[in-house]
Amino acid sequence: MPLVPRTLRPKVRRTCRQLKIPVRPGRPAKLTGALTFSALLLAGIFSAAAAGVHIGDLVMVSGARDNQLVGYGLVAGLANDGDQNPIYTQQTMANLLQRYGINIPSSSLSALSAKNVAVVMVTADIPAFIKSGQRLDVQVASMGDAKSLQGGVLLQTPLLGADNKVYAVAQGPVSVGGFSAGGGGAGGATVTKNHPTTATIIGGALVEREIPATVVHDDGVELLLREPDFTSAARIAAAVNGTFTNSAHAVDSTEVRVQMPAGASASPVDFIAHLEDIEVTPDMPARVIINERTGTIVATAGIQISSCAVAQGNIVINVASTLDVSQPSPFSKTGTTEVTPRTTTDVTENKSAMVVLPELPTVEKVAAALNTLGATPRDIMAIFQAMKQAGALQAELIIK
Repeated sequence: MPLVPRTLRPKVRRTCRQLKIPVRPGRPAKLTGALTFSALLLAGIFSAAAAGVHIGDLVMVSGARDNQLVGYGLVAGLANDGDQNPIYTQQTMANLLQRYGINIPSSSLSALSAKNVAVVMVTADIPAFIKSGQRLDVQVASMGDAKSLQGGVLLQTPLLGADNKVYAVAQGPVSVGGFSAGGGGAGGATVTKNHPTTATIIGGALVEREIPATVVHDDGVELLLREPDFTSAARIAAAVNGTFTNSAHAVDSTEVRVQMPAGASASPVDFIAHLEDIEVTPDMPARVIINERTGTIVATAGIQISSCAVAQGNIVINVASTLDVSQPSPFSKTGTTEVTPRTTTDVTENKSAMVVLPELPTVEKVAAALNTLGATPRDIMAIFQAMKQAGALQAELIIK
């Protein structure tokens, strides 16, 4: 039977006396039976925790995962903005009408007009433990050549899981986050904002089947880190052991295994809630992320730069092309007028002295030093890459 941590024994004894919880005579620091887990929870409330991040924000419990659903359906009522009579839309309409007793032969499919209808794919994520009768948000995306889904209504669409079973049914008016206006074509103009061929339905799917989920395995709980890291995993295990003695160990950079103490198996939800409320300081890797497409640079607080010298020069090339006219002399009977192009190229190089940067241990000092160089974000990207090649940047460099 697990002992109460020595540092928490006085608080546990006081708590037990206040709540009239019996303890073993002569051994007040050791609780009996199912009271062990309850006393640990009470003691944990009074224990001083270091400032940090809740474990629940860093991990997910193994087994409590989402599942993806997908369905194929029709959006009707599009006012001539639907599909332009593709064969698969007409076949889908014929299949739908057949459910209501209207049979359309294959030879007559071309007579169906699909201008008010669009075939769509419907997707949704179903969380763990969600019950039959609850609702899900769904996303709707056009598959054909519909111009817009604005004003349309999604007809009843079954949503299937990976096992090809129906877990939810979606239906309802779609909400489009954009629009498309104008006739286009020769002499016309079209205005489009965002993507009018995708839409959402808030609470548009009704859950019909619950997906079973198990979070307790062999009287233990597996915590999976959202950002795998060996140091963070070790710190989480140590923080858990500070409350539940010798109950947690880090399996690898992603998983921390926690054994449930005596009495906790009767209330696994309370045990997991208490685990998620424990605070820990996660490891922050030294990392610089560069997005060359958008010119964005993000650096974590752990980056360091060793002493180095930096010089960044800018070369601006300006090419101008003009057209000159060459004409013959006045009253000349010979010669023709010619157009001659003329190109002028100017090269400007900004002077930049080499600056010696001392050892910079924080991201604030790194930013201040690069700003003193007058470097633009594009220049800073090149400087970071050169520093990494020179071995002066003590951080992981990620270029996207």
